Parts: sequence; structure tokens; C-alpha cells
Amino acid sequence: MGRRVIITGVPGVGKTTVVTGALKILEEEGVSYRTLNFGTYMFDVAQKEGIVRDRDEMRKLDKEIQKRLQKRAAQAMAQEEGNVIIDTHASIKTPTGYLAGLPEWVLRELMPDTIVLVETNEDQILLRRLTDETRSRDLEGSYGIAEHQQFNRSIAAAYSMYTGCSIKYITNADFLLDKAVENMAAVLR
Repeated sequence: MGRRVIITGVPGVGKTTVVTGALKILEEEGVSYRTLNFGTYMFDVAQKEGIVRDRDEMRKLDKEIQKRLQKRAAQAMAQEEGNVIIDTHASIKTPTGYLAGLPEWVLRELMPDTIVLVETNEDQILLRRLTDETRSRDLEGSYGIAEHQQFNRSIAAAYSMYTGCSIKYITNADFLLDKAVENMAAVLR
């Protein structure tokens, strides 16, 4: 069995960009990972059931529906073999509060070796969100983004307590993408 690394970060932090860059470096070194997107697994199930039309509707679903979709996605991902990166969110901001992105029933299936939180300054995230025309995101200020990042740190500690995995923070600051990519590659080696 390979390594299971969960990569998290608030929307707009650039986690997918950092992971993509790290995987290019590792490919040149002969290390391979497959990237699985937890939201895509959930979305596929929700679409098959006729619950949503696009990904941005997912976070507005009823909490019980989200729990069921999470469980089904985790079961499917647990079947994957080899080195796996699971791209997801540590928590999801919903109209009724934060929802654990990796609740116990998901962690029991996945049992990660490491959880990586990609973070940066909340003002940078806000600017990235405002200039990303490919997504329809809820408007949120810098304070809300900072609160969400802090909540992610707290809940990641709980995830580590449950699974025994390590936690790594990687900063994806503007104009320092190369450093974030190299830090990610180091975690995945």
C-alpha cells in the first residue's frame, strides 16, 4: 500500500496549483502519485442522484445529505491503491456553520499518513477569489477567511488525534509559488 496524503486549504488559497507543481518535480524524480479530488467524488454521486447541477451548489446542501455523500466518496477513495493525494477541504463553511470536511466516518476509511494545510494571508486569498471568474463563490471578507483558516488548523489537530497522522503547514504566498511547490514536493518524497 502506498502513502495517503490529504491536501487541504480554504477556497482560493491555490492548493491545486501547489500540488500540480510538486507533482511535476516528483515525476522527474520517478515518484508518482495519483490525485483524487474529494469534492469530485462527492459531486459525481450527487449528480447521479440528481441533487445538484454544479459544484458550487454542493456547499449549500442539507447537512445530512452532505454527510451521506462524504461517506460514499470516502468508501470509493479507500479502494484506490498506490501513492494517493486526496485534494479536499478540512472544513466547509455552510449557512449553519462549519462542517467537518473529514469527519470520523471519512477518516476511518482514508487513514491518511499526512495532512497538509495550504495557507496564506487572507487578503491574498480574497484578491484571488475576486479575480477568479471560473468559480461562483460566496462573498466573504478577510476576517471570515482568517477565521476559516484558523478553524482548519484546529480541526486538523483533531484529525491528527484520531488517525495519528502528521500535519504540515505550507504557505502559498504571492510571488513565492516556487517555494510552496518545493515544500510540497518535500512532504511527498
